[in-house]
Amino acid sequence: MNQIQIQANRLIDGSTPMNSSQILEKLIELGIDCTTIDHPPMFSVSDSKSLRATPEGQGDLKNLFLKNKKGQMWLVSCHEDQIVDLKELARRLSAGRFSFGSEQRLMEYLGVHPGSVSPLALINDSGCAVKFIIDSNLVNTKNLYVHPLINTRTTTIRSKDLLMFASHIDHPAQVLNFD
Repeated sequence: MNQIQIQANRLIDGSTPMNSSQILEKLIELGIDCTTIDHPPMFSVSDSKSLRATPEGQGDLKNLFLKNKKGQMWLVSCHEDQIVDLKELARRLSAGRFSFGSEQRLMEYLGVHPGSVSPLALINDSGCAVKFIIDSNLVNTKNLYVHPLINTRTTTIRSKDLLMFASHIDHPAQVLNFD
């Protein structure tokens, strides 16, 4: 059994991460209007496109969980078709060199497994170790489609509400133009 299975569903502080039902309850508590649909598991953008649960891919996200050599972490959200040059992104953020965060680190800080990464997972980062970067094109999109901490559901949320949610949980978004 690998270390991830042994430490499954534990955050860096030893607590249990919020689950899908709990995050949806939190959104309601904050007065955020959203709808959620169930669907087969999606692990990648290509899965999302083949199982398209949202209209025309307008607000469908690609989420990258990144770290640098110093161990600093970022959650980068952009349109699913956006090509991201990690070297250029790291330069623009003065981050050094980026690499993808491990599955273990993803669970420890965001409380999700690969395929379930979403800005909503920032709620599990109580220590505010992960910086949130969002593409300006998404900010200008009315509705965004995000996984509510599980890849078998998709939640429709207004972009302004997602930004408000991120600020409420002390992860204000840094808006960056990816074009």
